[in-house]
Amino acid sequence: MITQAQVKEEGIIPRPIKVVKTNEVFTFNKSALIGIAPDIDADNLTFFNTYFKSVAGFSLAVSHKLNPSIHLTIDSEAVTHPEGYKLSVTAKQINIAGHDAAGVFYGLQSLTQLLKVTNGKVTIQGYTITDYPRFAYRGMHLDVSRHFFKPEAIKKWIDLLALYKINTFHWHLTDDQGWRIEIKKYPLLQSISAYRDETIIGHKKDSPHKFDGVRYGGYYTQDEVKEIVKYATQRHITVIPEIEMPGHALAALAAYPQLGCTGGPYKTATYWGIFDDVYCAGNDETFTFLQNVMDEVLPLFPSKYIHIGGDECPKTKWKVCPKCQQRIKDEHLKDEKELQSYFIGRMEKYLNSKGRQIIGWDEILEGGLTPGATVMSWTGEEGGIAAAKQHHDAIMTPEKYVYLDYYQSLYPAEPLAGGGYTPLSKVYNYEPITNELSGEEAKYIKGVQANAWSEYMASPAQAERQLFPRMLALAEVAWSSKENKSYPDFLKRLRYQQPLLKKLNINAADVFDEIIDSVTETADHQVALNLQTTLPGAKIFYTTDGTEPGLNSKGYTGAITIASPGIIKAAVFNNGRQQGRTYEKSFTIHKAIGKTVTLKNQPQGGFNPGNTFGLVNGIFGSKLYNDGQWYGFSGDDLEAVVDLGNVQSISKLGINILKYHWQKMWEPTLLTFEVSTDGSNYTEVYRQTDFPDNGINAVRANIKTQQARYIRVKATNKGIIPPGEYIPGAKAWLMVDEIIVN
Repeated sequence: MITQAQVKEEGIIPRPIKVVKTNEVFTFNKSALIGIAPDIDADNLTFFNTYFKSVAGFSLAVSHKLNPSIHLTIDSEAVTHPEGYKLSVTAKQINIAGHDAAGVFYGLQSLTQLLKVTNGKVTIQGYTITDYPRFAYRGMHLDVSRHFFKPEAIKKWIDLLALYKINTFHWHLTDDQGWRIEIKKYPLLQSISAYRDETIIGHKKDSPHKFDGVRYGGYYTQDEVKEIVKYATQRHITVIPEIEMPGHALAALAAYPQLGCTGGPYKTATYWGIFDDVYCAGNDETFTFLQNVMDEVLPLFPSKYIHIGGDECPKTKWKVCPKCQQRIKDEHLKDEKELQSYFIGRMEKYLNSKGRQIIGWDEILEGGLTPGATVMSWTGEEGGIAAAKQHHDAIMTPEKYVYLDYYQSLYPAEPLAGGGYTPLSKVYNYEPITNELSGEEAKYIKGVQANAWSEYMASPAQAERQLFPRMLALAEVAWSSKENKSYPDFLKRLRYQQPLLKKLNINAADVFDEIIDSVTETADHQVALNLQTTLPGAKIFYTTDGTEPGLNSKGYTGAITIASPGIIKAAVFNNGRQQGRTYEKSFTIHKAIGKTVTLKNQPQGGFNPGNTFGLVNGIFGSKLYNDGQWYGFSGDDLEAVVDLGNVQSISKLGINILKYHWQKMWEPTLLTFEVSTDGSNYTEVYRQTDFPDNGINAVRANIKTQQARYIRVKATNKGIIPPGEYIPGAKAWLMVDEIIVN
């Protein structure tokens, strides 16, 4: 843990275990030499030398002299932790000792981050740094199926992973929208599966879907894969390929329809989502195909682990497929969930016979976890917890904390993204070891990973904007000790990193100067707006009349109580100038603000804000449904009672309903408002069955003026999604927000 006697480092991310800053300064000159011990591969120097030349204008020669300017050694006795290093910088010499080659490499990455260029001179401040990682698995995932990124872009990002000490690249190579790796035994995977006829325009939730009409695709040749894997290996990054099964297989089925339950025809998917057509689990040819694919994949990837997906596999076709049903009977399986377990287990045995282990998404827990499998917990933390309690290795990657395809800002101008809201602070503050695990069980949590699904990342620049700077927050979660983390300090070091990211031509999102809000309830049941910025030392100025804020506006000093309807606008100012975009929030004031709301059924999943205040706080949820305002009920009805506190006259009632069938969000079959003076005897005053808008349906009911204290709102959930719709057989979400009473 950093002590008061230690001086904070200027910019290293992830934060080292121990840092002591001195007054000495090392200055590079053209005669400076890098000395490496015989057991250190010169590949360790590749990234450092390349970046050094870009900032200094000259390269450093490598030598085996006894007293070089920069001395690199491996010393596992002096540095006891795997991947750990000690870095010492004096005015005369720089010494890096690593526990192993990876430790030496990571010491060089810290050195890279500390390089300064002032008046043409390249210097490094004096330091003594002791450092090693918290987790052995520090991962970053990238989906190249929805959008394809050329090898040059992949290599560029690998350099960044290495710079911030991330040691695993999870490469998602196959899915419904495209097969991205060359398999020579199956040439149709290249000519058919790697391409789709067109691509959806806009968001998946839009209805009707619109398409660009342009054929899209591409794939990596085996030679390109070898080159990328070698490139990553030189930077101490393990590349884990993902070949998706048994679901997300539509692209493969388009080329080889006999592998599906119906025999097709199939087409590579042109929009994002989950599809019923999956590999047929009752067909032995399916396993022959996948084993042959693996026979070509394994020589390309020396990794211990192979990711086989296992997520989001609908059982619809299996339930009516004669071959799948025969398989269930022959193998004495209970149901289709156990059939999935059989599928995963069969492929696991094959990969084990080749000396490899499998990783799968947490759905591989369905029907029983196969021995030796590692669980990657994405739907939440429950899968990782369950695996650890069964003494199976797990990697934490829960979507609500570490999905980088989610929005990183709630500003209206934020570019189109996947759906949720994962700001920089949420990624940084994620803790992979949950309280549910004992000390012994916690040992099975091997690490943490951030995921980037590319549906809304059509170009490298868009991808970089989603990945950076949040990837740096993930790096610190994975590497730094829990006790050594500090978000305010991270923000300072992150700003120190900005010139480095710019020098490396990274299109990082400018989310540093924006305002993050929270809405709370005051002691007297009013609404309070709290604002903060990630810019240290900056000030926030705001207006309450909808005008643009400036230096002459009100300065923010604490929570703003909202007593009347209107728009609050705010902006961050530093050194007399506005930084970043203008923030705004609209408020509607009505009789139910801050009143007690009782729910018969509790909201679920990511649509459970944890209290009922959001239903009566005067803020309407956005069409992006990621702002914490929407309450979601999966398969359950809404029954809410608002207690106004006393009997009073009412003449208007309202609620907002969210309808996106392509997100499983369905309108209620019936919505009613009822009123009561005593909380026991209710009278229905309004009903509605038609909700025509794809998006927010704002229900506003004018009723005959009457006396009431209690307002009961009932909305009947669609229940099970019907055949012919997106994900039939799944539970529908009923999404509601803001019960309005006037």
